[in-house]
Amino acid sequence: MSGGLLVAGTTSDAGKSVLTAGICRWLHRRGVAVAPFKAQNMSNNSAVVVGPDGRGGEIGRAQAMQAAACGIAPDLRFNPVLLKPGSDLASQVVLLGEAVDTVTAGNFRTLRPRLAETAYAALAELRAAYDVVICEGAGSPAEINLRAGDYVNMGLARHAGLPTIVVGDIDRGGVFASMFGTVALLDPADQALIAGFVINKFRGDLGLLRPGLDMLHRVTGRPTYGVLPWQLDLWLDAEDSLAYGRVLGRPAAPYGTEWLDVAVVRLPRISNATDVEALATEPGVRVRLTVEPAELAAADLVVLPGSKSTVADLAWLRETGLAEAVTAHAAAGRPLLGICGGFQMLATAIHDPVESRRGSVPGLGLLPIEITFDPGKTVRPAVGTAADVPVRGYEIHHGYVSAADPELPPLLHHADGRPEGARLGAVHGTHWHGAFESDGFRRRFLTDAARSAGRHGFTVAPDTRFAAARERSLDLLGDLVEEHLDTAALWRLVETGAPAGLPFIPPGAPPTG
Repeated sequence: MSGGLLVAGTTSDAGKSVLTAGICRWLHRRGVAVAPFKAQNMSNNSAVVVGPDGRGGEIGRAQAMQAAACGIAPDLRFNPVLLKPGSDLASQVVLLGEAVDTVTAGNFRTLRPRLAETAYAALAELRAAYDVVICEGAGSPAEINLRAGDYVNMGLARHAGLPTIVVGDIDRGGVFASMFGTVALLDPADQALIAGFVINKFRGDLGLLRPGLDMLHRVTGRPTYGVLPWQLDLWLDAEDSLAYGRVLGRPAAPYGTEWLDVAVVRLPRISNATDVEALATEPGVRVRLTVEPAELAAADLVVLPGSKSTVADLAWLRETGLAEAVTAHAAAGRPLLGICGGFQMLATAIHDPVESRRGSVPGLGLLPIEITFDPGKTVRPAVGTAADVPVRGYEIHHGYVSAADPELPPLLHHADGRPEGARLGAVHGTHWHGAFESDGFRRRFLTDAARSAGRHGFTVAPDTRFAAARERSLDLLGDLVEEHLDTAALWRLVETGAPAGLPFIPPGAPPTG
């Protein structure tokens, strides 16, 4: 067979990514050869995939997570178009893994036909190679100002004949209005592919929800395929929902006698914030994203994460008083970690004619290095060691260390012996993303950080495995789909498409052709 399904949403962060992953895991358990697909993703959270030519390329991190749910290796075709916002007005365009252009509102229409053609071709190849492809939409299909050139939501569904389900987040409120409105704003041909709904993040008595589900069915002629409960354990590999000021996950009680408090600066253009999720899987480690200088002062470990716009986010650090809080934290001898763009900010100088085009600007001056930006982008897996501990990660950056104190010790070493990153006292930095998913390195780093912070009662647990935690999360998604959705009805959609004769809901939009 060559079945397919599109998971659309009433809004961004409605639950499309997790529902897609859950359906993928459910099908994988049934022995179905299934693959994920998102025609276009807009996110600075990306993963590195080695393409057929042996070079590293980028896809959205959510699609890498969905590939794991399918039990397969990630593929560049799973997310053929990735837009990485560098400002409110421009995004880097990554096409089949390779950065090829910068898009603005002014030139997007010109570039869009090429992006759509690439996306459609990638989906066709996947449908020929797999039994089922579960596609994820972007934002909402009812963004009618964008419908004419859409190739991600109903434009994709129409092109490929995909039955579509709409997921809504009831925790935000207004879910019934948003579901009805999503259908009613679409033209007749689009509405004909909207087969039904899924409600996400429900808390309480399902009986209280039933009258609303029945009325939604009456006014749209479409069923709700199930109601997924609120689940606190679904926080790994988040793409859109890392709200600052929030503790990640549900920290387990300390293995030792003290907690370790980690404050992650939520930069405006934060990139791969998922790096810190591995720290949050450790018992006794409390990880929170923040924009408050006072919270840095109270933290044991401060993390400057990746950024799509290093120089612009560094300027923001200075404007908000966070730069002063970071340097005060380091001056007190308390541990500080910079990852990728955050590492670059620790330098004495940054020379950037590429991303910001601001030339040379002073860094925070906490590491005796200089950073220079190159038009070529480094995108590759990374393998190496920290002392004798194996470490794996990946690199995605334009900046590189162009000058360094020869006596400065590295944080890591590549497998070929080349130094990577730097450490000076309690200040650490690396370009590697994902390094803390290596259990031994994470345990050693947290142990050293706790000692530097004076948390002598903190002890890392000896048996925390990040890969196992991720698998538990994916299995939980599969369990939720099997237990709370009408999987027989979903399978009929995958096999036979949207039911014939679905009613048109006025007023509808003008036909898109």
